[in-house]
Parts: sequence; structure tokens; C-alpha cells
Amino acid sequence: MNKMIKVAIADDHKLFREGIRFLLDQMENIELMFEASNGEELIKGLETNKTDVVLMDLEMPVLDGIDTLKQIRPLYPEMGIIILTTYNDSKMVAYLMELGANSYLLKDTDPETVQRAIESVYREGYYFTREVSKAMLTGLKGNTRKKPVLKDNVVLTAREMEVLELICQEYTAKEIADKLFISHRTAEGHRRNLIEKLGVKNTAGLIVKAIKEGIITV
Repeated sequence: MNKMIKVAIADDHKLFREGIRFLLDQMENIELMFEASNGEELIKGLETNKTDVVLMDLEMPVLDGIDTLKQIRPLYPEMGIIILTTYNDSKMVAYLMELGANSYLLKDTDPETVQRAIESVYREGYYFTREVSKAMLTGLKGNTRKKPVLKDNVVLTAREMEVLELICQEYTAKEIADKLFISHRTAEGHRRNLIEKLGVKNTAGLIVKAIKEGIITV
């Protein structure tokens, strides 16, 4: 990967931010653009700093991570948002993925996983650890709210179903292209069509919707 991935951090604990800054400085192709101590500062910083991926805590003063996610997702639909928190709850994981988060990591995650998450979210639009995948599935299955209804007249082609199944198995776009003997551009086109048809925000949202609607059996 040649392009520098531009990253921002939002966390109210200065010591934790310093630790993340130190880790990011050791990673090739990753550049820290700015730091914020709360969601309001993050939103302001994003106005003047082009950012590819945000590492964001949930519990912050002034504007917490949930409300910040709700505000910045529609403003920056292509930007990756990684929740980095101590809060380990399956329903929270599922809820944040539905809101448009691209990944969910616990603060005791090892540096190698943080780097993989940043790179995967930048390239593929999502990153799920095994633990988070399990928690998300549990959270979605345990969701007692009324299931969202698919848009009227939504019909997925056989090829789109194949692509969706592979996305839910966490295949990358390149791996999907290779497996289905199609070009990377075509695979990307199918992914974009699926996002539009299912009315979700990103690739992570596709997985959430597919599981929640029972389109894909896990």
C-alpha cells in the first residue's frame, strides 16, 4: 500500500491518545492528522483535515461517540470509523454497526490488530475480529425491535447474492473478484449496487442488514 492512510483520534484520556499516537508512529503508511478530546473537537477537526480513518472512543464529554457517529457518518460517508472502547456488549456492537461504524475494537486489542483494522477499513470498508463477529451476530439475533423492511421492489440478482454471501464471509473485493472470475471493478460495482439496493451506509452495513433480514444464513 503506497498511499498514506490519514488517521484521527478522538478520546478524552490524554495518556491513551499518547499511547495510540506512539503506536501509529511505528506503522508504515499511516499518518496521524490530529487528535480530539471529544466528539465536538473531532467534528471541528474534520472540517480542515482530510481524514481516511477515525479511531473513536464511546465515552467522551461534550459529545459522546454515539452522537458523534450519528453526526459525522452522513457528512463523510466514505470515511472509516473504528470504535475503540472498553465497552464490551453485543447489543452495542450491533447497534453501532447499524449506525455506520466500520469496525469495533476493545482497548486491550494488540497493536497488530489495530493496524490491520485501519488498513482493512481503509481498503475494504470494514474489519471484524472473531470476537466482534460473534458479538454482532448475538446482538442482531437478540434484537427485539421490529426488523427494518427492505425497500419496495428490491430484487437481488443471482450474482449480487453471490457477492453478498462472500462479503458476509469477509472476503475482500480482490478475493471476490478472483473467486467469481470477474474484474475487481465489476466486484466493486456489485458492492455499490448492494449498498444502494439495501439502503445501508457501507460494507459493514451490508453484513448487518443481510444477517438481520435473514437474507444470508449465518
